[in-house]
Amino acid sequence: MPHPILNIADVELSPWGRGGPSGPGLGQAPEGFQARMGEIGARIGSRKLGYGLTALAPGKAAFPRHSHRVNEEMFFVLQGTGEAVVGDERHAIRPGDVIACPPGGPETAHQMSTPARAS
Repeated sequence: MPHPILNIADVELSPWGRGGPSGPGLGQAPEGFQARMGEIGARIGSRKLGYGLTALAPGKAAFPRHSHRVNEEMFFVLQGTGEAVVGDERHAIRPGDVIACPPGGPETAHQMSTPARAS
């Protein structure tokens, strides 16, 4: 069994979206989607929960607004600020926030994004 503990500082992040791979057969991600993503779950032996680390680029989102029919997602904001859209509601998010995105349809569709960097 893998070691059950992994420090966030040891998670390797790879580019995803604009400027990085977008997944098998997906081609290049649309403008506005850019993140760095790292695997956690498999590295610590997770069997039923998925764990990942996503770092969003300023002014970007990792994925389009979407929902899941079966699996539930939870987000824990480590640093930075941004916006969470869940259903029809928009929420400002900041470090320490925990966001629940239960399975469902349009009422649970969600997307996390960051503000654009000030110039």
